[in-house]
Amino acid sequence: MMSLNFDTLLSYWSLPAIEINIMVLMNLLGSLILGLIVGYERSYHGRAAGMRTYGLVCMASTALVVIVGYPNYWFGGLHPSSTLVPDVARVVQGIVTGIGFLGAGVIMKEGFSISGLTTAASIWTASAIGILVGVGFYFSAIVLTFLALSIMMWGLGLEQWLPSRHAIAVSLTFKPGVIPDKEVIRHILRECEYSMAQSTIAITSVKNSIEWRFVGVASSKKTTRSIPELSQALRKLDGLDSYYVAFARN
Repeated sequence: MMSLNFDTLLSYWSLPAIEINIMVLMNLLGSLILGLIVGYERSYHGRAAGMRTYGLVCMASTALVVIVGYPNYWFGGLHPSSTLVPDVARVVQGIVTGIGFLGAGVIMKEGFSISGLTTAASIWTASAIGILVGVGFYFSAIVLTFLALSIMMWGLGLEQWLPSRHAIAVSLTFKPGVIPDKEVIRHILRECEYSMAQSTIAITSVKNSIEWRFVGVASSKKTTRSIPELSQALRKLDGLDSYYVAFARN
């Protein structure tokens, strides 16, 4: 059992220990800055996770990895290095697992509409940046930071520029006893330049009320009808009690 005395306490403040702490501090500051850079884009767009979340994730990932590189200085360097066998791979595995739970917390699903996927992916990327800083791959960490920032800033514009058709999630609840006509619904969608994705249709019955849920796909990239216009058209359905329309992916 290690005795507590002045020399024991002093070992934590020896010159080599201070130098290592300075190195760790510089790594933490660097990863914090990179995390804040990535988080600014999410914060600017009002997402659930902002600069603080990304800064903390990136910095904590660095802290957990960087200490593995200095086992001889753990506990003031009072334990022989032969008894300490650090495993960076296991530390990284633990970080990735923990970030998975954090990412799951920002993903929201309502019907066919899903939001938070980009935020979850970018949080995971922030942890990877922190890991790169922790193992000393500073240039790679900086490059990954700006690559992630670039795809979050301009990725949506690139998606809109490439040939694509956006999708919307539609939920229609009818009054008790009303049986909706599928062809009437499809006709309204066609007038608004949308088509019903057949494989996404889900029909439920709650207290004699029928609810239809499906995904509508734009007829082309140039579809000009907005969600408010589509919702106004759907309101004309006979026996409609309530409805929900939103982009299927956010």
